[in-house]
Amino acid sequence: MNPSIAALHPYPFQKLADLLAGTKPAADKSLIKLTIGEPQHAAPTLVLNALRDSLTGVSSYPATKGSLALREAIANWAKRRFALPELNPETQVIPVTGTREALFAITQAVVGKKANPLVISPNPFYQIYEGATILANAELKLLPCSAANGYQIDYRAVTDAEWARCELLFVCSPNNPTGSITSLDDYRYLLEKAQEFDFTIAADECYSEIYFDAPPLGLLDACIQLGNPTFKQCLIFQSLSKRSNLPGLRSGFVAGDAQLLEGFLLYRTYHGCAMPPHHQDASIVAWNDEAHVAENRAIYQRKFDQVLALLEPVMKVSKPEAGFYLWPELDMDDEAFCIKLYEEEGVLVLPGSYLGRSVDGHNPGKNHVRMALVAEEQECVEAAQRIRNFIIRHQS
Repeated sequence: MNPSIAALHPYPFQKLADLLAGTKPAADKSLIKLTIGEPQHAAPTLVLNALRDSLTGVSSYPATKGSLALREAIANWAKRRFALPELNPETQVIPVTGTREALFAITQAVVGKKANPLVISPNPFYQIYEGATILANAELKLLPCSAANGYQIDYRAVTDAEWARCELLFVCSPNNPTGSITSLDDYRYLLEKAQEFDFTIAADECYSEIYFDAPPLGLLDACIQLGNPTFKQCLIFQSLSKRSNLPGLRSGFVAGDAQLLEGFLLYRTYHGCAMPPHHQDASIVAWNDEAHVAENRAIYQRKFDQVLALLEPVMKVSKPEAGFYLWPELDMDDEAFCIKLYEEEGVLVLPGSYLGRSVDGHNPGKNHVRMALVAEEQECVEAAQRIRNFIIRHQS
């Protein structure tokens, strides 16, 4: 076995299961889970119909590059969404089987040219960034995204010596778990550093379509505004999982720098991860329709409004800029909060420290919890009422 496998950390949900082993939820209440970011809203009927009607596609091997029709649908969506003058479906788009797979794979594809390579990531973070870095035999530098800095990342704290070693920078915007968005000014700085020190910017944007005011800035539209029309050294990772409530379809795309994608396509040809033809046909329908996405946003808007009306008076929590997570700061240890809330109220949330790592003795996720408002509206409101009751009871 690859010895690096032994260095992989347990996934947060396994850590939570271990934490709660032998602990029982409140017997008089139904269990409500706010842990996993798995959308629970209904999948769009028009996409399910397309999936059903295209099952004959399983008789053929799919191309790693995906069908031209899918790449055109993706390119057209991205041009509409990010106001791009052009995005070439032949050279600047590759369909992928979900962003999780693609984020892992891009790390293996782009890391290894420099001696003593470095990958830079936010902290807390989506754990794929860490695991992919470990298995690429690179060092991971974590940049805190904490309450102390308003949940924004100070990229200027990275030294030029570290930028020189960097081969890949993960940007998660909208951020999981904080909901913060990368600014145009930060993208300006990162693009300058990427061109000076030759590294790839990988923007994980899978929450970009769940927003409450204006659509969040993306890396590609930042490139256009900042004079990088070919998206040099920049890639975005998008998904239908959150946008369209289709996590089981395993459908997304990578788009950006044509030169990077040429090498990535070669890597994927050997990797064996082509999207099934019927998934491609269903994905075309999903990318071409915005009505279900607007309806989805409206549901999240209602949930956040009701949940925050209950929680804001009793805990340090605020509406994220985008995404479907709440990231409250606690007055007690996050593990203890999770255990007691589970035991007393039958509500399951994720300790924030499980999503981060300690650097210089500080884990920026500590004394936070992540709450995924993915359940049905009434369940989310019920969970918020129980959390409110729990906090008031423990404050008295």
